[in-house]
Amino acid sequence: MKIFTAAQIKACDAYTIHASSITSIDLMERAAARCAEWIMENTAKDTPYIILCGSGNNGGDGLAIARMLHQNGYSIKCFLLKITDALSHDCQLNLERLQKIDNALVQILQPGAFISDIPSNIVLIDAILGTGLNRPAEGWVKEFIEHINDTNNRKIAIDIPSGMPADNIPPAGAAILSVDHTLSFQFYKRAFLHTETGRYAGNVHILDIGLHPTFIAGTHTNYQTLEKEYIRSIYKPRSPFTHKGNYGNAIIIGGSYGMMGAAILAARSCLRAGAGKVHLLIPECGYTIAQTAIPEVMCTVKGERAISDICGWTEKDSIGIGPGLGTIDYTIEAFANFIEEVKQPIVIDADALNILGKQPELLHKIPANSILTPHPKEFERIFGKSANSMQQLELARTQAMRLNVYIILKGHYTAIVTPEGECWYNLTGNAGMATGGSGDVLTGILTGLLAQGYTSEEAALLGVYMHGFAGDIAAEKLSMEAMIAGDICDNIGEAYKAIAGKQTAL
Repeated sequence: MKIFTAAQIKACDAYTIHASSITSIDLMERAAARCAEWIMENTAKDTPYIILCGSGNNGGDGLAIARMLHQNGYSIKCFLLKITDALSHDCQLNLERLQKIDNALVQILQPGAFISDIPSNIVLIDAILGTGLNRPAEGWVKEFIEHINDTNNRKIAIDIPSGMPADNIPPAGAAILSVDHTLSFQFYKRAFLHTETGRYAGNVHILDIGLHPTFIAGTHTNYQTLEKEYIRSIYKPRSPFTHKGNYGNAIIIGGSYGMMGAAILAARSCLRAGAGKVHLLIPECGYTIAQTAIPEVMCTVKGERAISDICGWTEKDSIGIGPGLGTIDYTIEAFANFIEEVKQPIVIDADALNILGKQPELLHKIPANSILTPHPKEFERIFGKSANSMQQLELARTQAMRLNVYIILKGHYTAIVTPEGECWYNLTGNAGMATGGSGDVLTGILTGLLAQGYTSEEAALLGVYMHGFAGDIAAEKLSMEAMIAGDICDNIGEAYKAIAGKQTAL
């Protein structure tokens, strides 16, 4: 699904109105109807509502929703904040429509006024400030948002929580209404997908309001969400007339004294991802551990407590390097020599990334189309600090284009950035994956997919999606609190089955 800016969404609205020969109030009615339907389907009939409306089109949405809920027998009360002296045209029309039904349904709040003593059973619907916000809320409106945040009521935002900009991260201290659910029109906003702002949006529900497909298809954006339909188009089912040689020979390079588990997890997940053969290059201290833990892999040792030599292994179909590798001097030297030698795309994670942070001169020697998988701190060690997560992602786009690599910036909504500067946000995964070894499993999946002949882009997109989806299955079985990285690995098969359409979990 494409992610458009607030300006592009406004243009899409205008195009839809023109191409469909409807008025703006008709489109607002359509959007309000979708919201009212969602609310009625997801709340009890006896639920009372307070709808908080601003003076713009977001307020018009709220007034229309209030009318529809009232007409369906719900108890509602609207408060219209007098933010400006004049209402937008469509907001004014919807105010008049609601007042014609019953003037007592709506009350005008003058600047400086607040609502007190709101019973806890009332659901608050936020339609104060929409996507047109271009600066942080100030004065009374800011105080009003903070006042509503202090209530314990359930809250639903229409299109976007008030005070949240759609396309950037606001400065510290900006007032944003914190809600349980956000009913967003047609598209995700980028702000929903970043930690600083996304935590205010609660559960985001994308409602189709019939914006014109011609505009959507013909308008370029560098940002989109990773959807199951696209993943299924990437997935390559196995032919029955094949053997292990058809699915590649992968190598995982990693492990050191006390950190063998990382390499083991990567190798296991590489196998589970479907690589035909998997080799482990590890130090001698991990040999017995590896042969015992995963008898399906072949092992070679270089060094006693950490890897001392990596050269000579570039003939493999795919290479993943970094899990548990360590950063002692002779391992750093071995990695530097390896980077000089290797020419094919590789997967770089964990301590291999930390080595790049220590020796940034190696960055330009990374083979084209390699996949780097940093979490935010690892990224910072290599490329420097950013003011917030959205700026960090923009820096990742710049570096991916500069170095001609793929960067998987891990987080709640992991982002995959391509050498062309395209950015895909992944929506699978959960907080239970915030556990040691989770990233090592991803490295193994990516390496296993590359071994099977997937391109770097296909491997990055399919691998991240499947990693998160396997985590979702594990959390469903075990809870987010109890799951560990090995559980993600153990459910890769379930994720594959769902992607292949062999069950309805996807």
